[in-house]
Amino acid sequence: MEEVKQFPAVERRRNLAVSFEQREAGEVAVFQELGKALTSSLQLDQVLRTIMEKIDEFLRPDNWSLLLLDQEKQELYFELAVGKASQALKDVRVKVGQGIAGWVAEHGETVVVPDTAKDTRFFSQVDEKTKTETQSIVAVPVKFRDTCLGVIELINCIGPDGFDPRDLKLLEALSDFAAIALENARHVKRIHELTITDDCTSLYNARHMGFILETEIYRSQRYNYEFSLVFIDLDHFKQVNDTHGHLVGSRLLAEIGNALKSRCRLIDFAFRYGGDEFVILLPQTSKENALNVARRLHKLIRNSKWLSPEGLSIRVTPSLGVASYPVDSRTKEGLLHLADEAMYLVKNNSRDSVAAANIGILPDTLPGAEPLADSEFDAEFEAPLDPTKKVTVERRREGA
Repeated sequence: MEEVKQFPAVERRRNLAVSFEQREAGEVAVFQELGKALTSSLQLDQVLRTIMEKIDEFLRPDNWSLLLLDQEKQELYFELAVGKASQALKDVRVKVGQGIAGWVAEHGETVVVPDTAKDTRFFSQVDEKTKTETQSIVAVPVKFRDTCLGVIELINCIGPDGFDPRDLKLLEALSDFAAIALENARHVKRIHELTITDDCTSLYNARHMGFILETEIYRSQRYNYEFSLVFIDLDHFKQVNDTHGHLVGSRLLAEIGNALKSRCRLIDFAFRYGGDEFVILLPQTSKENALNVARRLHKLIRNSKWLSPEGLSIRVTPSLGVASYPVDSRTKEGLLHLADEAMYLVKNNSRDSVAAANIGILPDTLPGAEPLADSEFDAEFEAPLDPTKKVTVERRREGA
């Protein structure tokens, strides 16, 4: 049986019966449709899907792809790939400067390669991985202002007469629409991040904590999981502000917030609750294990010298409270109240220790008590979770 191709053959990519006026009207319609997509929706997928359809409709490549630039790693990855080799491209990454696409990303210039065998920039390893034969390439940068965000690459779309300059202009215009869509999506993502994160510490804020806590209660009810909250309040923090100023106080909060986050597992959440208060949410964590985590965090904060690079070496002590689902409460309000109440039990007594809901202050965390060894903390805190449960939580978190 003859293989059915996803795209028409190169020699059929133009209908010669179509007049210049009809073609021009069709292109105008494309831009009108893309303009509407950009102004009526901030959904990146919808705009890119429209661009994908128009590239297929007008330019008829064997395969085409949109590669986006990972700025941190300086690599291109395949955000969209259309054609028979698309599945094989999912995990492929191309370094900036490598191959035709890498060269375009590095220089920000369009490239038309009628014969890849004659171009030294061609990177044949992608063909080896996808089991395809690339004979020609057209690649245009996706640029917003002077910044290259990615590359649109068309494979095997050059006919016997070369690549029509008018087609190239159309492709470059489509890449401009893609750039606008990507930049819009970036701004929307940034705005969303600003609504759920704390400016000072970059941790999640109290508003987002309410949403995550409701989600965690629902998930734990459904799968019969436990989870715990750890409330952390810095003792006498006002003295830091009074002695060193509010800017130093803010930097201290940021450094402590960073330290707390770095000690969390991937599935945990760290929040700035307000002022000098932090909350750690520990999914799939029993009360006993949460108390060990609280002990470890208590020791971390009280034994560290903060802002040492600035020559300050500030010492602070924390008061911590722990409450767990479902042993202490099954409601969001109940858990928050009990964890907060346990923390204030410490604040109103000795400070500088850990208390648990329905238990009280833990004697081994009182000032002067013999602390547990680091190995005991680390073994409990870093114990692996059930792999199936971990996947469930991580997927839920990515969608949160």
